[in-house]
Amino acid sequence: MAVNRTPVVVVAGFDPLAVDAVASAMAVPGTVVVHHDLAALSQGSMTRTIYDHDTTGAPLTRVTQIDLVHGCVSCALREDLLPLLRSLHRRGRVERIVLALDPLVEPEPLCWAIDNVVVADVPGQIDGPAGRDVEIAAVIGCVDGATWLADATGDDTLAEAGLLPPDDQDERTMAQVAVGHVEFADALVVGAAADDGWQAARFGAVVARLAPRAPVLLETPQRPVSAAMIEALLAAVAPDARRGRSTGAHDPLLAGQPPLDDDCGVQIVEFTADRPMHPGRLHEAIDCLLDGVVCSRGRLWVATQPDEALWLESAGGGLRVATGGPWLATMTADEVARCAPERVSMASLRWHPDFGDRDTSIVVLVHRADPRHIVETLGAACLTDAEMAAGQAAWDRWPDPFGTFHRDPCADSEPLDDAGPESTDVPATHPREADRP
Repeated sequence: MAVNRTPVVVVAGFDPLAVDAVASAMAVPGTVVVHHDLAALSQGSMTRTIYDHDTTGAPLTRVTQIDLVHGCVSCALREDLLPLLRSLHRRGRVERIVLALDPLVEPEPLCWAIDNVVVADVPGQIDGPAGRDVEIAAVIGCVDGATWLADATGDDTLAEAGLLPPDDQDERTMAQVAVGHVEFADALVVGAAADDGWQAARFGAVVARLAPRAPVLLETPQRPVSAAMIEALLAAVAPDARRGRSTGAHDPLLAGQPPLDDDCGVQIVEFTADRPMHPGRLHEAIDCLLDGVVCSRGRLWVATQPDEALWLESAGGGLRVATGGPWLATMTADEVARCAPERVSMASLRWHPDFGDRDTSIVVLVHRADPRHIVETLGAACLTDAEMAAGQAAWDRWPDPFGTFHRDPCADSEPLDDAGPESTDVPATHPREADRP
């Protein structure tokens, strides 16, 4: 990995004007701003705009229309952006790169692709990911304080919200993308606060728990963002912030030490269980995570699937379950040695002589739901004493609705087969792949 990598700042959000305002404030000599407009993606093209400066400091704008073989967001950015990042790094006067993302692009899978997807067959470059030459310095989320909570708790798809054509096959929801803009951010720019004081307070309580360490810059018409304000915001990013790093299914679920108390009805609910979940009862129980909940995430020990954890993730009214990778108890000694030492240490503290590190752990961010109802409902899905006594041979005979990839509503479920984590409705660069030892 190169020592002197070019820093990259990723700016993401549903409001393209806010994203543009932040990126424009950073567009000083030495900084290159890159934006891919995906409005014509369904017609097989996208527009790339690069904002730069010449040797005299005069601004330059280069616009390129790019024809695509197919309309996959992930593939489109892989094929154009990743080689571009490596090329910009080679320019001596480029001191920083700013990626002003289209509203359709989630920052987490993009950052994962920068660090992991190999760029090959580029003349003069060693094959490897763009992360050889660039590093994510920060992710800035641009949030509309008046509308974000409604977006993050609804169940409309991007197409239903008008961000994609009605017949588009992209089934991501507004909530999934809105939550990702905040949860993955190292810093936030918040504008247009809710007029109602109660709604503004609830928004603040949610953000404080979803991105507890992210410094926040409040933007108003009287106080638009400036270069100095953005630089101060970036300087306030915590030294140990994620900076584009994806977390795995077996990493701590409460990173950043978010507040655990109730504020305006907003609260983090933790559910843990040291016995497996009954697949049928769990399938019914997870509906409690779809009403009055901002988001939830966690790993599941399902009785019929003893070898691998399942990864549950919800945002608003949408939920999906996919593989979370094998338990340590199923690995060889060499495989365990390749796992993160923190994971191995934490697992040793709760190691069971028969079940090893298997457990269920879920965190739920509620804004209207009853925390006690969630805990009781999930608890009722755990095996009873009699079911525990029956053992794995009996559990293996139970019907398992999670034997195929699950996404609510159930009619949308698709087989996992050999697709693994890539069968989810996110791009094929889903960071869960990186969690496998």
